[in-house]
Amino acid sequence: MRFRRLCAAVLLAALVPVPAPANADTTCQDVYTPVQFGLVQQVMYGRLCVPQGATTVQVLVPGGTYTSGYWDIPVDSDTRSVTRAMNAAGVATMAVDRIGSGRSSKPLSVLVDVPSQAQAVHQVIGNLRERFAKVLLGGHSIGSAVAMVEAGTYRDVDGLLITGMTHQWDYVRAVPALTNLIPASLDPRLALRGLDAGYLTTAPGTRYTMFHAPGPNIPAVIDLDESTKDVVSTNEFVTTALMSNLVLPASANITAPVMMVQTSADYFCGTPPLGADCSSPEALVASERPFYPQAPRLNAFVVNGYGHVFNFDADDAASYHAAVIAWQRGV
Repeated sequence: MRFRRLCAAVLLAALVPVPAPANADTTCQDVYTPVQFGLVQQVMYGRLCVPQGATTVQVLVPGGTYTSGYWDIPVDSDTRSVTRAMNAAGVATMAVDRIGSGRSSKPLSVLVDVPSQAQAVHQVIGNLRERFAKVLLGGHSIGSAVAMVEAGTYRDVDGLLITGMTHQWDYVRAVPALTNLIPASLDPRLALRGLDAGYLTTAPGTRYTMFHAPGPNIPAVIDLDESTKDVVSTNEFVTTALMSNLVLPASANITAPVMMVQTSADYFCGTPPLGADCSSPEALVASERPFYPQAPRLNAFVVNGYGHVFNFDADDAASYHAAVIAWQRGV
């Protein structure tokens, strides 16, 4: 009964639209979707921004230790924000907080894994289907693993955007980076949430090296990233590795067109099998094509000169956004 009252309250609150500052023809609202999450019920938060007359929506899932804000960087947002670029092109966006993070429910970390996140996103997509003719799904890093599992399991999206993730990892660089993770309960800012030890975050002062290098070290950008960092569950890491690997990739069941955006400096790029070949869009498609045997089309764009969280990159942002917009129009 208490859960139903909570759901009613948050859904009622979500009905009040808030104008988006970037575009007078776009309205945004906070949406709290009640979802079945494994065997329990939770609430997934999303920020829905709809340009006037939009018939396509893109659901966007952030990576570990990030929230929905990753898709709408507020520093020079007219340049860096993915959601604002999509909205300006007439595409609605629904950027969500993964369960366990941001404004979504925070169950015990042992319950939080990639299949359950995909199950929750599937229910968000089902609700959006009632309003939009076309639903696209995108993710970054662990969010991309969630997107792949969702699309491969439920086959309910018209297109899939995969960023910050390939099936071939450079473990020589990736594994040492994970030593920067600590229990969120030990972080001075996040400890107040009272999360269990299975929720992790980055140690203070490590985000530039872990996520942004070799991009420019811009104090306003790194300070923002540090001040808004969030959590990821241990199980999300484990299930991401199991479901986006070389042997049994979840992507094998994807039947929708796929767009990949990757940065050549990422942990997921290198010399196969230690990283995909990200030397060019064509090389990336050739390197990753075997893992998407049922996808009717595979496209790619490569960002250069920035690290894992390239939504913060200002230099290639316009080209990156334009490539995604062009792909969407062809889906």
